[in-house]
Amino acid sequence: MPRERSYRRRQRRQKNEMNVVPYIDVMLVLLVIFMVTAPMITPGIIDLPTVGEASEVPATPVEVQLGEDGVLAVRLREANTDFSPSSPEALIDDIQAIATDQNPVVIAADGQVPYEEVMEIMDQLRRSGFTRLGFLVNQDSSDES
Repeated sequence: MPRERSYRRRQRRQKNEMNVVPYIDVMLVLLVIFMVTAPMITPGIIDLPTVGEASEVPATPVEVQLGEDGVLAVRLREANTDFSPSSPEALIDDIQAIATDQNPVVIAADGQVPYEEVMEIMDQLRRSGFTRLGFLVNQDSSDES
């Protein structure tokens, strides 16, 4: 009889372990739900403007070219016009000599030029009163191979 009592006491003792089987079942059900519904969701379509829809530039822009070696050149972006070399100190005078404040200024920088140098030129132009600034980008991706 004493053995039966000790056996019953051991049987009634609570476990100090957590039963995770129900949590695993819930996780598997959620996984199946997500796997079934994910292909049914259509992604949102964003209508972005294209280059063909852009409005015409009212004035001929002034192009400031910054090469990989840090050499500056300026030109009025018209047919058959060449770049004239410039220095950072004379950049504003060179731009004002070929254009007015109404002409937009675009910066064409080589991809290897540090970001800080491009921002310094942009800052210099803004301080001088040029508010219509932009970046000229190369849209031909075939030469990147």
